[in-house]
Amino acid sequence: MTQTPASATTAPTQKTNQRRVAFAAVIGTTIEWYDYFTYSTAAALVFAHLYFAPAGEGIGQMLAFATIGISFLFRPLGAFLSGHFGDRLGRRAILVVTLVTMGVATALIGLIPTYETIGITAPVLLILLRIVQGLSAGGEWGGAALLAVEHADADKRGRAGSYPQLGVPLGMLLSSGVIALMTGVISPGEAFMEWGWRIPFLLSVVLIGVGYWVRRAVEDTPVFQEMNAETAKRKAPILVLLKKHLPLVLVAALIFAGNNASGYMTTGGFVTKYATDPVGFDQTDVLLAITFGSFIWLISTAASGLLADLIGRVKTYVIGFIILIITAFPLFWLIDTGNLGLLYLALGVFSIGLGLSYGPQAALYVELFPASIRFSGVAISYALGAVLGGAFAPTIAQGLLQATGTTASVSLYLLVMAGISLLAVSLVRDRKGIDLSVANEDEQSSGMWRIEKR
Repeated sequence: MTQTPASATTAPTQKTNQRRVAFAAVIGTTIEWYDYFTYSTAAALVFAHLYFAPAGEGIGQMLAFATIGISFLFRPLGAFLSGHFGDRLGRRAILVVTLVTMGVATALIGLIPTYETIGITAPVLLILLRIVQGLSAGGEWGGAALLAVEHADADKRGRAGSYPQLGVPLGMLLSSGVIALMTGVISPGEAFMEWGWRIPFLLSVVLIGVGYWVRRAVEDTPVFQEMNAETAKRKAPILVLLKKHLPLVLVAALIFAGNNASGYMTTGGFVTKYATDPVGFDQTDVLLAITFGSFIWLISTAASGLLADLIGRVKTYVIGFIILIITAFPLFWLIDTGNLGLLYLALGVFSIGLGLSYGPQAALYVELFPASIRFSGVAISYALGAVLGGAFAPTIAQGLLQATGTTASVSLYLLVMAGISLLAVSLVRDRKGIDLSVANEDEQSSGMWRIEKR
């Protein structure tokens, strides 16, 4: 059966599908990151006691944070698999698989008995399910980014590309809000440690059904339909990517690393742990402050998509990284005051930088890579950036704090990471509005570098 070319789609039908795509991108990534952040918060608040207690308080907490990083090591494998099959079988099919896999793993984490009950088997099961989460997350973002940007009009890709980015602060907002409800209202104190922490994980079962229904209703992208119609799919897209565009993959990964390292100070649980102990904030107050920061991150991410269409992706990134560099030290200075209002201020201003250095990413990445290897390029770059940036950021921060006794070392670490990403994004050319179709692969395959002659 002959497929209808994307160009033949009527305008009203195209607009309707774009709205469905936007909704699917936001809902799907929100659910994925709700699952991810729920784990990170639990690692900060309960896992050291429930699963790593024999190691002692300090080492146990570092091990709990390390399980966050372990999943990142498997993100590249998830990205390789999803990129390979996404460039051959389609973007939508992979997104359905990653969503269901992440949700099932999250729900099962909520059912694992503690170390006291089943011994060493408990942390082993925890780590195994965390690995499954990493494999799923490795493929999720790349597919969502392509689904949103490849469906969008050329002059609105920045805004469309911000839709999957919104899922990160929304997932964090939802996760921190639910956990704050558990710690402050439904299961305060010991009840949260005994059973309350499990409820946010088990809620993932409900979210899986919603996300599955939404994503199944969305058409695959026009670019992939062209690839099918013209049999332009590569048999080994990953090999082509690594042979011809490895430097681009590495630079794209470094562009993400600074934002990811900074973001995981809050989403990875380090600020949650540090602000409660040793600073002394109430646990629920910290979670509510992080929820506020998530809201600011959401707003700034949405604004960055519009800004990326107005002034370009690279310039928007530069503004975001400069804010992260400027706020690296004040973030902890304000937290150390023990003043709740200043905690809100610290997380709010910091989150503006997070949003501006994250919102343009989908549009920038999608416009950097040729059509037939785009899923692989986008997914692998994102996964490698996550490994270099956020994988062990909470563990590194905890280690620096314990080794130096001061958060100045943590701030310096964040400043250096943001500086590296600022340099990396300055190396690539802003290709806003480039034709993304299969027919334009010759242009897509060159001109990515700012110093390259056009």
